[in-house]
Amino acid sequence: MSSLRRVNPAHLAAPKGFSHAVVAEAGGTPVYLAGQTGMAPDGSIVDGGIVAQFRQALSNLLAALEAAGGTPADLAQLRIYIVDMDAYRAAAREIGAVWRELAGTEYPAMAGIGVARLWDVEALVEVEGVAVVAGSHPKSA
Repeated sequence: MSSLRRVNPAHLAAPKGFSHAVVAEAGGTPVYLAGQTGMAPDGSIVDGGIVAQFRQALSNLLAALEAAGGTPADLAQLRIYIVDMDAYRAAAREIGAVWRELAGTEYPAMAGIGVARLWDVEALVEVEGVAVVAGSHPKSA
């Protein structure tokens, strides 16, 4: 059960795919999730462009969160680093569908940040986040 409360004030523009604020209620353990790119288990960046890379990056982040005892609903904050903002915006509908498929319809506070490049030169997107997990106990080290 998530210990988060999403806050979207009526006097701000309606959020689409994010929450304006997320409050961590008492009893949760913060989990800091390292940046994840579209890196496959073999260490290569997946083919298929920004949507395929976003899918892999989010899958990687959610796998780390699950190993820490959390679920997508526990995500309080997510930062998305984007190499090609125009391509990302053009694929926003598809990226949103990937989010809903993998993470559901609970949205963390998010930021999309344009960058010149990422650590892996082939990477087009990287996601990192913070979750608040009730009774967090890692599944593996």
